[in-house]
Amino acid sequence: MKICVICGAKKIKQMRILILGAGKMGSFFTDVLSFKHETAVFDVNPPKLRFMYNCYRFTKLEEIEEFRPELVINAATVKYTLDAFNQVLPVLPKDCIISDIASVKTGLKEWYEGCGFRYVSTHPMFGPTFANLDKLSTENAIIISEGDYMGKIFFKDLYQGLGLNIFEYTFDEHDDTVAYSLSIPFVSTFVFAAVMKHQDAPGTTFKRHMAIARGVLNEDDYLLQEILFNPRTPAQVEGIRTELNELLDIISRKDSEGMRMYLSKIRQKIK
Repeated sequence: MKICVICGAKKIKQMRILILGAGKMGSFFTDVLSFKHETAVFDVNPPKLRFMYNCYRFTKLEEIEEFRPELVINAATVKYTLDAFNQVLPVLPKDCIISDIASVKTGLKEWYEGCGFRYVSTHPMFGPTFANLDKLSTENAIIISEGDYMGKIFFKDLYQGLGLNIFEYTFDEHDDTVAYSLSIPFVSTFVFAAVMKHQDAPGTTFKRHMAIARGVLNEDDYLLQEILFNPRTPAQVEGIRTELNELLDIISRKDSEGMRMYLSKIRQKIK
């Protein structure tokens, strides 16, 4: 990081950045960063590195040690986030900043506080399944406030450059947000898929719901599990059950006025 002598603004210098994991998000961050920074990708599965371009491709810890990264971005799947960190920590320089982009932060705060490294935690609130990665101005990113100042500056600069809307939350506030913004659509999608029947001539609304269901169910099983096992999720699911009971009662009684009032209520919520 350097300071502009003219305006005093902080500028991100070229850095040596190591990305852990050559999956969808690892590939995305490699594409975004490799033309501005010296970038390397580490994955224990060498075939996954075949299509990683404009970067170093590492499969051995010795290569990481020689590279001496200044920033590590852990893009491993949620199930292996801590395993990936623990694997590379012994070969990282002590002044290296470590970071994650995990959508589930359970246990990360405590781990970071005991790891001995500067850290920053963020969550791009989009994925390659649904987002238009060429146009991210309608998408959001969260930066966790309990982190290294310089690390947060790096990701703020990166996300602003992508046109993302940036929010700063604590670890606890992040988990509350995820419980609401992910668990409700995920559970709703599961219920839709669970009662699914084959349709020879599906309508437009049905096809759109089907596309969402296929996208969600294409996510990693462990990720879906961890989001739904968030301690804050049951209250959100209970809210769905309460609404379903109310709606079922209105439908069973063929209550036209009750339906009108119910539709009016939910339309207000999505304005």
